Amino acid sequence: MSLGALAVGAAVLTTNTISTSDSDVELASTSTCYDMVTVSVGGRNDTPTDQTKMLTLPDGTRLPAALADDFDSPWVDRIIDAPGGAVGQGSYAAVYVEYPADMASYENAVTTGVTNTNTVINAISTACPDTRFAIVGYSEGADVTRRAAMEIGNQTAGADGKYAIVDPNSVVGVVILADAGRGAGDNPFPGSASGTNPDGFDPKYQNSTSGPAGAGALPGTAGGFGRLDGRVASFCSEGDLTCAMPENTSLLHLAANVGRQLNVDALEREQLTPATGADLAMVIGGIAMAAFNDIARQDNWLAGDETFLDVLIKVSEPGYTPADPTTKVAAEAKNDEDGEPLPAEKAVGLAYLPSKIAKEIIGFIGSNTNTVPVLMNDPYGLTLGPDTGHHFDYWRDSDPANGKPMTSAEYAAAWLTQLAKDAEAGKPIESTEVQHQARLAVLSETTTMAAPSSASASPTPTTVLPTTVAPFVAGEPVPGVPAPVVPVAPPVDGQAPVVGVEGAPIDGSVVATPEVTGTPAPTTTAVPTTTVTPAP
Repeated sequence: MSLGALAVGAAVLTTNTISTSDSDVELASTSTCYDMVTVSVGGRNDTPTDQTKMLTLPDGTRLPAALADDFDSPWVDRIIDAPGGAVGQGSYAAVYVEYPADMASYENAVTTGVTNTNTVINAISTACPDTRFAIVGYSEGADVTRRAAMEIGNQTAGADGKYAIVDPNSVVGVVILADAGRGAGDNPFPGSASGTNPDGFDPKYQNSTSGPAGAGALPGTAGGFGRLDGRVASFCSEGDLTCAMPENTSLLHLAANVGRQLNVDALEREQLTPATGADLAMVIGGIAMAAFNDIARQDNWLAGDETFLDVLIKVSEPGYTPADPTTKVAAEAKNDEDGEPLPAEKAVGLAYLPSKIAKEIIGFIGSNTNTVPVLMNDPYGLTLGPDTGHHFDYWRDSDPANGKPMTSAEYAAAWLTQLAKDAEAGKPIESTEVQHQARLAVLSETTTMAAPSSASASPTPTTVLPTTVAPFVAGEPVPGVPAPVVPVAPPVDGQAPVVGVEGAPIDGSVVATPEVTGTPAPTTTAVPTTTVTPAP
């Protein structure tokens, strides 16, 4: 059993308080290994605390995570607990990442969550290099999960072939519920071959390959998943404004960016007080100052098409880094009515003021055509309202009549269960690299030809073949070569005892993933340079 049940103390814990001093709190060790571990990140106020027994490294160092056996989430538990009963005892475990999970400073909380998630995955993979990982996040934890998965998937291996966090191939699945970084209408399965399900998992999530028309409320957090493409499920419910904000709502995006830097918890708790008002004024004042500095470093900003609202949104991103104020940026070139460049004496501020004012008005209206309708529709109630808020649809959004037989949570649980079975059975991880190498092996066998003899004296046409294989492009099959079928050992089914139960044996065993058998993929493919064809 991995991560599992080395008691360092004998404290009796409750969900609200500990019955003894902090020094007596039980700690779970990472000294043994599972076939698969799901690393989970809960939403706001849904994270382990100091009252929960936490994981430790073999040397006793505390990790920012707790076994799912020792922390209960009313939401995420339903997804990550599902594989436990489908595999043998000691094959699967789930942990919850500890992070602030508050709105006292949203950006700081999420950044800490990403760091802690990567730290936990790195620690487990270092101790257990054959362990596979899934990452699951909901709400605020969805933002953490997206950013962590982007970092993992876009890593570059060092000179020794190792990765700073974990080999991306070890991360077999990522589930994001209410993805604030998704693009408008994005596919629920970024980079997958079908668009209706993740690669390697046949059941369809829905008949359509598109998601809600809106985009995430935090577009600045968007990005690709690199080598994790095809292994990500990004679920978004229509009407959940965290992930399906209608287009042309620029003011709402600005408000979201401001909120990421405010103590929203204090504002909700105390309303507008001198303290919370000062916090709000400092954030808005800092954004305004950054906007004016950004404009000042541009030569003749009035000549450009960028609006003041565009600048505010740009500089309000928490990750915005001001450029060197001494380095001027050339304004967009402008011509007079005859198409000739304006004289230098006219290419200054006030010459463009009338057109700039018009652009500001047109740009403001055009980029906010849906802002008023959203505000009039009670955005808070629409998303977070008790019993009706679409932020909670993921546990009730099945629609069998329209080709969606399971809720998002049920689908995620079924996928994780299959991934856990595959890990227990040692099924090879079908990454793009593995699939490519297998296809190259097939290609090398099918292109080996014997040249037939010819007694004809007539001229013999020749066909020159390339001596190397064309560069591989992920997602594109090798022309004329079917994808190979890799035999898979049958998974082990059956109900298993709950992991982490006191007294469960710790055998220290590791189920290693066997290497793919068959012909190894060559780095170059030797083929004959000519093919002799008998004359007609």
